[in-house]
Amino acid sequence: MSDLPEYYFRIRENGAAVFRVDTANRQRRIELIQIAVVNVKNGEIKAHGEHKLTAAESAVIGDWLDRRRNLLAQRDIDDIHRAVDYLNLTTQWAQSRASDDQLDNVTDALLLAMHDLRSVLVRKKSERLLAVPTESPEHSA
Repeated sequence: MSDLPEYYFRIRENGAAVFRVDTANRQRRIELIQIAVVNVKNGEIKAHGEHKLTAAESAVIGDWLDRRRNLLAQRDIDDIHRAVDYLNLTTQWAQSRASDDQLDNVTDALLLAMHDLRSVLVRKKSERLLAVPTESPEHSA
């Protein structure tokens, strides 16, 4: 049982419930003792009940929070890459296999979603281009 981690994070919608893993008890059973809840979105860490978080516990939770945020960010990008693949597959389907009835069923929804996406992407790209600092004449040689 020494292979078990000292802490267990039960993933929830916006974070996790944090448990200390206890194997050093009379019954030799694994016990999970909740010590905190953590919110991934706002970074809030709340001790559970009367428990006072130690500096070590806070550090472990902070490390988990950083790793979790990085993982979720990677998943977001992976989801977007999959969406691009789905758009390509949808294009191929519409061009080669879709019936008129099937196209009638999805065309308006697809066109509106693509128009909305295009509008957001164009606006965001424009904002990024306008935010790029240009070299001033006195700094160029």
